Amino acid sequence: MTRRFLVTALAAALTLLAPWGPATAAGTRSWQHVPVPEPVRPQAGLNDAVAFGPDLAWAVGTDAVGREAPGFPLLLRWDGTSWQRQSLPGAGRQGELLSVAGVSPSSVWAVGRDAAGAPRLLRFDGRGWSESRPPRGVVPARAVAGGGETWLIGARDGAQALLRRDGGGWQDLPVPPGSVYGLHILAGDDVWAAGATDAGAAVSHWDGREWRQTIVDGFPRAAVGSVLAVSPTEVWAGGTAGFVGGPAGRPVPPLLVRFDGQTWSRVSVPVDFGSISSLVPAASGAPVWVAVSRSQKWGPPGSTPPLVPGPDFLAWDGQAFHAYDEPAVPGEGDSLTLRLAPVPGTEAVWSVGRAAGPENTFAPRVLRFG
Repeated sequence: MTRRFLVTALAAALTLLAPWGPATAAGTRSWQHVPVPEPVRPQAGLNDAVAFGPDLAWAVGTDAVGREAPGFPLLLRWDGTSWQRQSLPGAGRQGELLSVAGVSPSSVWAVGRDAAGAPRLLRFDGRGWSESRPPRGVVPARAVAGGGETWLIGARDGAQALLRRDGGGWQDLPVPPGSVYGLHILAGDDVWAAGATDAGAAVSHWDGREWRQTIVDGFPRAAVGSVLAVSPTEVWAGGTAGFVGGPAGRPVPPLLVRFDGQTWSRVSVPVDFGSISSLVPAASGAPVWVAVSRSQKWGPPGSTPPLVPGPDFLAWDGQAFHAYDEPAVPGEGDSLTLRLAPVPGTEAVWSVGRAAGPENTFAPRVLRFG
């Protein structure tokens, strides 16, 4: 697997507190490339996905992006055999879909924006997609669902906003200090938020009345964008570790932390640089999945370049990490973004994103494990 970007500087080593197990794939299972439908043009990318079972999943992104022009919203549906492109209301409108989430196959939400930056909020009721009016003054950036709840992360008048679907409308909720980048919703009174403040990477917990926030990494510029609550005594959060100064393009170490019900601890991973871009659970008894975007490791002493590719996916089995690389795809480079979506009732997991293409282009990337 060849990395298609150059590393021009070294990053300071950080002390990692928890041990990690062998970075080798368990068994013979691996990640497989799944093609997108032919009508999707090469200059396209996927941003998010959600699965409701082996024969139903949705993926969203953008298609036909020009070098100086926006593309068109892209919506794909998995029918158990292949991905198919789906029509959207306002099909001629340029723009992008950023996120998709749902509490059931008949209650799915997608958020995006048009070419002018105006928000788009779409709803699927089990029969078809329709436009929905965004909450007044809110520009939604991400939809998150869980525990029978649907929430939106967005902005209003330059300030961050969180909204919860309440019957036929959206209810404003308090926002924890700093910025929120990701949520894991267990119930309306049990929500975890990943983000950052001026003091560092932060994780907050909502009990239905107020947020309780903890700084999980106090180094400058540290942030977590994904959080996963396995149980009250096992919560994970991932993002990037902090850094100070350095030239543009300087690689940044990943940040993975774990809560045991009392304290947060830094978890060592078999990756030296990159970003934890997604955390998801798998089926009962299966591992927790960690996706690492732009994963790199130090090469052997004296090697040129000094960094080599690192694993793209890590599976935690309760004791150790098992490391997996994404498969090589002819004519394409490595994935630039990785977003995970577990398949309920199975050990399968989807990964969607975009991959490097020739001459500074990019291509949609869909991978599947299991």
